[in-house]
Amino acid sequence: MNLNGTFVTNHNKESDIRLLDLIMCLSDAMDFIDPAVVSHHKQVAFIAHSIGVEMGLSYTRQKELVLAGSLHDIGSFSLKDRMDTLAFEIRNPHLHAEQGYGLLSLFEPIRGIARIVRFHHVPWDRGHGAWFGRQQVPVASHILHLADRVAVLINRRHEVLSQAPSICAKIRKNAGALFMPKVVDAFMGLAAKECFWLDSVSHSFQSLFSDKLKNASIRLDSEDMIDISELFSMVIDFKSPFTATHSSGVARSAEMLSAFLGFTRDESRLMRIAGHLHDLGKLAVPVEILHKPSKLKEKEFNVIRHHTFYTFRILETIPSFHIISKWAAFHHERLDGSGYPFHIKAKDLPLGSQIMAVADVYTAVSEDRPYRKGMPRDNAVRVLDSMVRDSALNSEIVSVLKSNYDEIEENRRHAQSSARTAYKDAVHKIGEI
Repeated sequence: MNLNGTFVTNHNKESDIRLLDLIMCLSDAMDFIDPAVVSHHKQVAFIAHSIGVEMGLSYTRQKELVLAGSLHDIGSFSLKDRMDTLAFEIRNPHLHAEQGYGLLSLFEPIRGIARIVRFHHVPWDRGHGAWFGRQQVPVASHILHLADRVAVLINRRHEVLSQAPSICAKIRKNAGALFMPKVVDAFMGLAAKECFWLDSVSHSFQSLFSDKLKNASIRLDSEDMIDISELFSMVIDFKSPFTATHSSGVARSAEMLSAFLGFTRDESRLMRIAGHLHDLGKLAVPVEILHKPSKLKEKEFNVIRHHTFYTFRILETIPSFHIISKWAAFHHERLDGSGYPFHIKAKDLPLGSQIMAVADVYTAVSEDRPYRKGMPRDNAVRVLDSMVRDSALNSEIVSVLKSNYDEIEENRRHAQSSARTAYKDAVHKIGEI
């Protein structure tokens, strides 16, 4: 589609989509939650990768360190959890690591890094840390542990080279107890180079990774893309039981609406992916606000309104996501230009974005949530028609939805039922862990 609806296929070649780029998107989304943690995941990934290179690890192992570092705190769902991980000594450090393992192990493309994340807070303990219970701890986990602790010791508000001696002293002091000695040795080799410290506080991590790992990147086909977008969807919705399957419902509804409106099969699949990603920016919204049972204050509601902006800015970093970023992020724009965050009017609003807006509203009012049942058809249609009259939604798309309501409803329910089962399985698995 062009900006108004005509898809340009060569802008979305499957061969242009790399797993590394998508993981960096998810990493960015998690780190937008507070200025104190901005780029923390990428910083840890850079330090871990640098240690891996210093230790002579293979490209494959280097790649795993980058991916694991970029997602190592994926199991921390609240702002408090994230802030707690920034302390050098963490209370109950394994909980978020186990939760991250539970999520990452569900998806084949990144299952290999799940174990690295799971054990990234295991202390070396004079060699006892080679095992955790009956599980052997990967060396990569010990690398990630040290990299994470170095990152939290760096104060990015101050000049970094002046901090290097005290950071090295603390790491050296904890060699053998907290950290694996050969990993400490590799770190000390790195720490002698000013370029390492300067790169560790740069804002160019992604370009550094792309250059260093260009021979070890994983390119994704359309099935992989759907799988990884479903992971994103689960991570987004996992933050709140109130919307635990919302993204899956939006994705399926948007996919079906686009097909009824004449999109090709490939374009409709891209709509499905965009649907899974449409609330990506909600990872930057503290769970304390998402879960607030009482009415939101104006400031809190404004924080909620950030999410579409973050979705767009995060996804636009992938050139081949040029149109997907618009389809996903513009779902709170309105035809009369009074929506947010860009105030785009109908003539400049992509058809895919208008479809996403309808799918989002339809799913939100129709799905069951813990505090209320979903609206029956007549009530849902009244809401949609009201928003058409208010120049919020496209009347043609709403008409297509009404004409095919039963089929879309059945598929939406099935998609959300499957997502709910996966969600419960993940919760159960994490609980067992």
